[in-house]
Amino acid sequence: MKDKKIIFGSRGSKLALAQTRSMIAALQDLYPGLSCDIRIISTSGDRDQHTPLTTMSQQGVFVREIEAALLRGSIDVAVHSLKDLPTQQPEGLLIAAIPAREDARDALISRAGGITSLPSGARVGTSSTRRRCQLLFLNPAIRAEHIRGNVDTRLRKLHNGEYEAIILAAAGLHRLGMAGEIDEYLDIGHFLPAPAQGALALEIAANRHDLRELLEPLNDFNTRAAVLAEREVLKTLGSGCSLPMAAHAFIDNGRLKLLAAYFREQGEEKLTITRSGHPEDAAGIGQEAGHFLIEHGALQHLEK
Repeated sequence: MKDKKIIFGSRGSKLALAQTRSMIAALQDLYPGLSCDIRIISTSGDRDQHTPLTTMSQQGVFVREIEAALLRGSIDVAVHSLKDLPTQQPEGLLIAAIPAREDARDALISRAGGITSLPSGARVGTSSTRRRCQLLFLNPAIRAEHIRGNVDTRLRKLHNGEYEAIILAAAGLHRLGMAGEIDEYLDIGHFLPAPAQGALALEIAANRHDLRELLEPLNDFNTRAAVLAEREVLKTLGSGCSLPMAAHAFIDNGRLKLLAAYFREQGEEKLTITRSGHPEDAAGIGQEAGHFLIEHGALQHLEK
């Protein structure tokens, strides 16, 4: 491995770089002497810090340019937050490894109390339709308001008084060594995360069999099965990350258990489904849950 150099493509944010460096460290533990470099790639989602994510015109705004670099061969491996990856991958690319997932929960950072005790009119910053809908289920008196920017930017806006609270993924705060900022972890039983939240994906060109073999030891079977089920719910619903839905799966005593939900705008209605089965049938479990949500009214308001 001493003569092999791997070029990793990454967004330039602190979180993206921390995630990429953690994967490089894991690989170098496996292969001492392996040489790795990072090439920073700016994505359209990074360049546009003002447009709400829910209104940006295309899926994959945080990955398209990185995937193009993979297809050109200018980088070897891309490290993504798996929840940013569209469920339909470009031809010629594949996910070579999904390591063990970090904490999948959302986290509240607040100047004004817990999620259910925030005062009437409290401004809670989030860029997610899913989070906004669940916020309003838990506390209809708050104001869920749009926020953009990286973790540092969002925290600065909170501390500057633009919001009373913000919601971020716990995994990102953990990876940045900022768990101390968290005031409340939002229980998955009441506040479901996005499909694949907390998981990373290492993506490569499909013809790079050498890299597939190199990265294989980083795979975690339980995480891979769980996020496959979650992403199949989203894929079955046929839309992107702006869809007001959530899903979380886990392995318990050898069984995969999946919880999924679809929300009406403004928290007016919620459809929920639980399914379980063998982890080897993760895709089928996710598809079954997605079809149940559709049959019971999910997506109907999008057709009006």
